[in-house]
Amino acid sequence: MQIEKYTTTVVGAHSVPRWYEVLEKQVEAGALSGAEMADVQFRASQGAIADQDAAGIDVVTGGEMHRRTNNRHAPPNAMLNFFWQKIPGFSGETRPKPITPKDESVTHPGAVLTGKVGYGDLGLVDEFQMVSRFARGEPKVTMTGPHMLAKVAHDEHYDDIVAFMMDLAEVINRNFKALEEAGCRHVQIDEPLFAAVDRPEVEAAVEAVNRAFDGIGMNKWVHICQGNYSVSEEFDSGDQIGHRYFDFGDYPADAIVRIDCDALMVEHDFADRYEGVLNNQQLAIGAADVQSKSVESVGQIIERIEAQRWLTPEQTLITSSCGMNHLPREVAFGKLQAMADAGTALRGGRTSAPS
Repeated sequence: MQIEKYTTTVVGAHSVPRWYEVLEKQVEAGALSGAEMADVQFRASQGAIADQDAAGIDVVTGGEMHRRTNNRHAPPNAMLNFFWQKIPGFSGETRPKPITPKDESVTHPGAVLTGKVGYGDLGLVDEFQMVSRFARGEPKVTMTGPHMLAKVAHDEHYDDIVAFMMDLAEVINRNFKALEEAGCRHVQIDEPLFAAVDRPEVEAAVEAVNRAFDGIGMNKWVHICQGNYSVSEEFDSGDQIGHRYFDFGDYPADAIVRIDCDALMVEHDFADRYEGVLNNQQLAIGAADVQSKSVESVGQIIERIEAQRWLTPEQTLITSSCGMNHLPREVAFGKLQAMADAGTALRGGRTSAPS
């Protein structure tokens, strides 16, 4: 399904307020209830939608704000733990799991799978209905892919990542079908680990993603990145915020393009890997760098997009390099506005900001 050229969208996560962590500690201490924290998350989601709309983003999300509690920096709580706890087969226990050979101290609290994966409502329809209620832009719902969900978990049942991924894909597919029935037109799968595993595993992961998308008529987006971890404020320095932990293997663009999707979303400095191998998909270029606290100018966004001279305008979409959860709100908003104004300029319209 063709998406209008230079359409702008976000990867998913919006700036998480610092007070999230403070309020979650109040919940843990019993001073606030879970319902009161859920109200906080709802209001933060409204703010994320309002920022995207005010900036002029075309396809918007709820900022994944309802999936987060106290992990402003590291993104996987929203990507992993939120979904694991909804899927039968996971015990509820978590254990540290190393995620990168680049830094052995960086781990994630991986869920423990003790039984066969069963169907669970992942909350995607509720999320779509909430975003639809408030958004002026077209709503999109994001979902962690079967490879990421399986790879970071502790598997004590299958001992076979392919079978594990395929059963997760079945759960995702059923949720996507319900999402489409609810009226959603845009859905996204996130898979950050494709350059960090061997070729047979990537090929199996591609098949699992295709199974998750089987029979789905929505606009299907797939976000591929090399990681975006910001473990703590002390871990970052200067303008750097967030780190790539999964860019140590071969980048399998020729396998990624076999995903049956409408649009691939990639970092701008990896976009050239798709030259000569991109099929009939569109490519959303991650021209706003979320690992920099500097706000790009409209001209910088356009320059990063037009660097891919091989890509036709009809194939070109605009996004950020990853989620914006660890960025200060004013920085995140500035990047959103630069993306939106670049899209307007490339479509031949007038922008609200200087180039």
